[in-house]
Amino acid sequence: MGSPKIVLTASSTEASEFKHSVWQQMLSATIPFKYSKTFIDPASMVNDSWPDGRAKYVPNGLRMVETLLLRDYDEEDVVVCYYENLDKFVGPETKVVAIHAHNPLGISYATDVYSKLGGENLMPLNAAEFLKIVRHPVLARHRPKIVVGGPGGWQLEKAERLDEFKIDYLIDGEIERVFSDLFRRIINGDPSLERIIKIPKAMQPTIEEIPVVRHRSTFGVVEITRGCGRGCQFCSPATKVGRSFPLEHIVESTRVNVSEGATEVMLTSEDVFLYEQLPNFVTNVEALERMLKAVTAVEGLETMQLTHITMAPVVKEPSLIERLTPLTLPYSHLTHAESTHPNKLVCDPIIGLETGSPRLFEQFMKGKAYPYKAYQWRDVVLKGMEILNRHNWYPFNTFIIGLPGETDEDMKMSLDMLFDLRDSKGMYVPTWFVPLENTRMQKKDSVKLIEMSDLQWEFFFTCWKYNLEFYRGGTMDRYKYSMAIPLYYRMLGRRLFGEGIKYPLYRLAGFPERLTRKHLHLDYSGIKRDKAGMKPFEKEIVPGFETVKGLNMVDASTLRKPVDLPEPAVVGGD
Repeated sequence: MGSPKIVLTASSTEASEFKHSVWQQMLSATIPFKYSKTFIDPASMVNDSWPDGRAKYVPNGLRMVETLLLRDYDEEDVVVCYYENLDKFVGPETKVVAIHAHNPLGISYATDVYSKLGGENLMPLNAAEFLKIVRHPVLARHRPKIVVGGPGGWQLEKAERLDEFKIDYLIDGEIERVFSDLFRRIINGDPSLERIIKIPKAMQPTIEEIPVVRHRSTFGVVEITRGCGRGCQFCSPATKVGRSFPLEHIVESTRVNVSEGATEVMLTSEDVFLYEQLPNFVTNVEALERMLKAVTAVEGLETMQLTHITMAPVVKEPSLIERLTPLTLPYSHLTHAESTHPNKLVCDPIIGLETGSPRLFEQFMKGKAYPYKAYQWRDVVLKGMEILNRHNWYPFNTFIIGLPGETDEDMKMSLDMLFDLRDSKGMYVPTWFVPLENTRMQKKDSVKLIEMSDLQWEFFFTCWKYNLEFYRGGTMDRYKYSMAIPLYYRMLGRRLFGEGIKYPLYRLAGFPERLTRKHLHLDYSGIKRDKAGMKPFEKEIVPGFETVKGLNMVDASTLRKPVDLPEPAVVGGD
């Protein structure tokens, strides 16, 4: 048998399920390759293949490419495999090798932060894994066309690394509407085709044009929405109109994953609460209930995860979490000692809190709070967290440090909000601002760690102090932290980032305030987290405005109607 015409692949860090730990997958994107074996068990990155060498699971985006190709090519012409099996499939007849790129150079929000703590020149694990693929000897031997696509493809364009990695085509954007014509031109070597192919927003596919994937995705990813429309300037999906997949599409995607061995699915959305949204970002609770009941009714499904939610709907409709908890919590595989569930189960969706500064919130992300105003954001967060915690939802909360124009006063307000959350249950993950492509802030400057202020470092390490307390290690673990942190400062930290990092680090280590000789904004002395959790937040929060004009919002009922769009076309970059 000859080699297939098309081979699809992805790096181990992107494809692996890390023994069913999505958080370990996220960790893999934040650590340098040099130290990866210290923090990640190599056995957890070993992926399963079928007897013929094809991959059992890969990122959902790569599965979508495979599904689109199988409309025009036979099964034997299209192979999806891991790096380890490229030698088995890439051969003289292979015309194209397509690579999924989520974070090929390690310059996403999380990666660019945490890998740099070990030194500026350390290669993140994600980047090292991508490099292994593009430099695989079999590609140089047979010279197929190299096509790269995925949410991180912009990194390669921005860094001007296409020639270095011998990439023939880079695709950026939603491909479903244009794919057949586009790939035909790629495989035929159309000389008029630009090397950097940007799919314009005008060619954004309708929901009806997006097929159910043919095979299982990593973590059993099932898309329930695309886009968002809230208008956050640092986020690409926020600039796109939100679209919800039909219930039949979601159930069939679930069945596909389960039929190929998945016991869990991950319901993926920029905001789960926007599924079949009503006008003006109003959560359609009934539609959510129907969808969750239908998914969990699929035979063979054992666990289910939700990806992202927002805080405002939790406050606007207090019964929302109460109604959804019986449909989600029993299907979680995550536990925490403080859960009141009989089996200690918890839900942990991701929530972007981003900042405690009303000024920055109003400037960059005011749609996130709708129907509340920016000055109400702190109260919305506190009220929402109390509701979530009461029902055993312990969210994974992200913050952005270093938004353009951030001042010490802005940082103090973020610290104030963080301090108010000290008794809550959940994770607080600080990231540094990175100007992602296809956002309204793509031309802004990223944060330079050497320029971090004392207050920014204090916020960063306060987050991790709370996280360590929430996941309380034993006495030995705390002893290790207390010893290792000052050692890190003296051997590396002060050389990389200056003395401003010293006092926040020492506070993280648990040094008494009197020994640090410098008080920053927060005073830890005599203040301990309340293991019982947050007290009820009784304050009523009245919505601050009634319209969403200018937030790229549409009536969800219109999303089912055909839209007249221009004929498919491919345009070049720049």
